[in-house]
Amino acid sequence: MMTFDVTIPVLNEEPTLARQAGILYDFLKRHFPAEGQWQIVIADNGSTDRTPEIARELEQQLPGVRYLRVPRKGVGLALKHSWGQSEADIVGYMDLDLATDLSHFLEAYSAIADQGYDIVYATRLHPRAEVIGRPLKREISSRAFNLILKWYLGVGFSDGMCGFKWLRREWYPRLYEAGARNDGWFFSTELLTVAEWLGARICELPVRWTDDVSSSRVKIVPLAIKYLKGMRALKKRKKELGL
Repeated sequence: MMTFDVTIPVLNEEPTLARQAGILYDFLKRHFPAEGQWQIVIADNGSTDRTPEIARELEQQLPGVRYLRVPRKGVGLALKHSWGQSEADIVGYMDLDLATDLSHFLEAYSAIADQGYDIVYATRLHPRAEVIGRPLKREISSRAFNLILKWYLGVGFSDGMCGFKWLRREWYPRLYEAGARNDGWFFSTELLTVAEWLGARICELPVRWTDDVSSSRVKIVPLAIKYLKGMRALKKRKKELGL
């Protein structure tokens, strides 16, 4: 039996935090009933609404839920802060909107615990994936980004941006040292890129993914600029390390 931490990065999630965290908590309790096997880490990176208060209430009410305050904004920063303190065998994250169907968590856990993979990532771009409600604009931009990523960094994974990734914790320091350090959304892509460069066993997991457009805060153009800068920095890091 492997232990695991599920990190949920949050920023001003007052309207949905209690409900969504409760759904995830009930799912994990049902499928992983062993006491102490897992915890949900609510990593708050700069909320200014009642998110911290709600998260602390959940921590008090639900055994296995932990609230973590991150010093400033940044999804990557929240994940690094959480994983750097973890003692679990497996660390990973999912978005609070639970866009990736929770049934895939069982597949991800099995891939690492039973099949020997080092990292598991969800893909929405595999032929067997099912994507529901995603606007055409976001679909096109996602595919274009991943094509650029493959061309510029020479990677083979299909979807670097999906917010559903898991890894053996022992790999995290190696990935960090080799360049997975971005404080923002690009950290998710860095993980896979560096893992591939280092020869990690990577499991591609086609998923059922439902876009919650109403809660999305993604601004495509500013995000694309940040991602292109991140790719340039990562390629420079690759040359420095001689990978």
